[in-house]
Amino acid sequence: MRRTAAAVPAALVLAFVLALSGCGNEGTMSGGGSSGSGSGSGRGRMDMQEAAERSDAMLDAVLKAVDPDLQWAHGPTTTRACGVTRRRAVMTVVSADRRQTFLDRAEAFWRKSDYRIKAVNKDEVFPAVYAVTEAGFGVSVSFRGKGQAFLEADSPCVKESKVAPPTAEPNGPAYEGVYPLPRPHVRSGFWSGSGN
Repeated sequence: MRRTAAAVPAALVLAFVLALSGCGNEGTMSGGGSSGSGSGSGRGRMDMQEAAERSDAMLDAVLKAVDPDLQWAHGPTTTRACGVTRRRAVMTVVSADRRQTFLDRAEAFWRKSDYRIKAVNKDEVFPAVYAVTEAGFGVSVSFRGKGQAFLEADSPCVKESKVAPPTAEPNGPAYEGVYPLPRPHVRSGFWSGSGN
């Protein structure tokens, strides 16, 4: 009997460890994150719609922090097995001389918001900065073809649910149903000019 009694606590510990080892940071999804939208209930695991709303809030916050304003449009939303990605495409022409300034301002905002900077790509043509929140959301700003800047927010593993389109209004044309989105074409006295 002693052997059975000793095995029960070990089995309980094993079951507890297995329960905690699920998909990613599932147990922390309804918790913090410095710029979360507060849509999680705090009691259960966040679902894809709540994660999309939190991602939208994070993208809104970094775009608001980057001064002067940039014109942007929503990119496609994608879902995967247990996560969701929201995207924004910058329609303002950001000159090669100003790209690092844009990235520096995004990075400074994320550091101030207690995000952890995962990586910085200092490539002259395609620079980028990648960060992660305490709740496991990944966020990035990257420059791609024709110097267009893209912002992305990737959720960690969350409960599967339907995901509605973003509700935030772009500060320019929405380009609904247009894919691929146009290349940057909006001129800015600051962003489109020389860094000197």
